[in-house]
Parts: sequence; C-alpha cells; structure tokens
Amino acid sequence: MLPVIAGMSLAIWQLAAKAGLPDTTGVPLVAGAVCMVILYCAVPKPMWVYVFGHEFTHALATMTCGGRVKGMKVTADGGHVLVTKDNFFVTLAPYFVPIYTGAIIAGFVLGRHFWGWNGPWAWGVFCWALGLTYAFHVLLTINILRTRQPDITSQGVFFSVAIIAAGNLLAVLVALPLLMPAVSWASVGAEVLAATWHILQAIGGWTAAAWNVVA
Repeated sequence: MLPVIAGMSLAIWQLAAKAGLPDTTGVPLVAGAVCMVILYCAVPKPMWVYVFGHEFTHALATMTCGGRVKGMKVTADGGHVLVTKDNFFVTLAPYFVPIYTGAIIAGFVLGRHFWGWNGPWAWGVFCWALGLTYAFHVLLTINILRTRQPDITSQGVFFSVAIIAAGNLLAVLVALPLLMPAVSWASVGAEVLAATWHILQAIGGWTAAAWNVVA
C-alpha cells in the first residue's frame, strides 16, 4: 500500500503544479484554513463538535455497510456509538472522512440547484468554508491521535495509519476536479496510476541496484 500512498501524494503535487488553483479558489481556501489554524491555537478546542462528527461518521459508515445504529453518546471528553456491524472502514472512517467538509459540499450543491448560488461571492464563501472545515478535520484528528485510540489499536497501528493516510489523500484527489476547472476525475485517476507506476519502477531500480551491490 505504501507505493500507492506515495503515488497519490505525487499525483496531487503534479496535478496542482500543472493546473494550479485559480485565485478565486486558492485565496479563500487558504484563508479558511488559516482562520482554522488561528482558532485552533487561540481558543479552546471545540471537542464536542469534533466528537459529534467523529461518532456520526462511525454511524454513517455502519449504515453504508448495511448495519444499524442502536445508540450514540457524545461528550466533549469522548463518545461512542453502538452499531450492529463493524469492520475496518466503520472503525477508521472518522479519521479520513471530513464529515463537515462533506456537509459543506452537499449544502453548496443544493444551494446551486435550488437557490442559484452561482456568483463569485458564493464560490468564495464555499471555498473558504472548505478550507476551514478540512483544516478542522486535519488538526483535530492529529490532536486526538496523539493519545491512544482504541480504533487504531484494534485494527493494527501500521494498517490504520496506512488506511488513514490513503483515505485523506483520496479525499483531496476527489476534491481536485471541484476546485480546478482544468482537472477531471479521469485525469486524476490517470495521474495516480502513472505516479504509482513511477514509484514502483523507482523501487524496482533501487532494489536491483542494492542487490547488485550485495551480490
């Protein structure tokens, strides 16, 4: 899985370098992220909001997999959800699914369809909210991962970290066509495949060189 993660990272870098973010997208996106960083450092962390999103994502993942939610408890100190089905996706989904960012995207799509949110102001606010909520997801996820998490240990630390990294990279890749007019989902897929193949070739070359030295 590590070559795929490296390939996804390389693909994001290459796509961003080729297409670039328009100012109308990049500026509010970065501004939203910066606002979240400032809030994260300057005010008490909104743990109840994060925990609610965390447990709600567990619940959504369970229902996606055909399970049922029997109960959910949320406090600022932690929470839990009672479900009838559990697997690695259900367990790890909150760490790579930015639930509030997803809500912003869904709200914007509905707004464009029903209320005509098509102007520059609407796009600017949307991108600002994307930056804010995704930074919220990243910062608070890193914060809770600093403590021992049963979700992580139950699935194995190495496997969990790999899935979380891949999931977050996938979320960024899926969002790129929404933010870059010159990028399509087909080009994203092609770039990931090409970058992963490049990584595998590099690993093969390094392995062959090392073998020649040892032999």
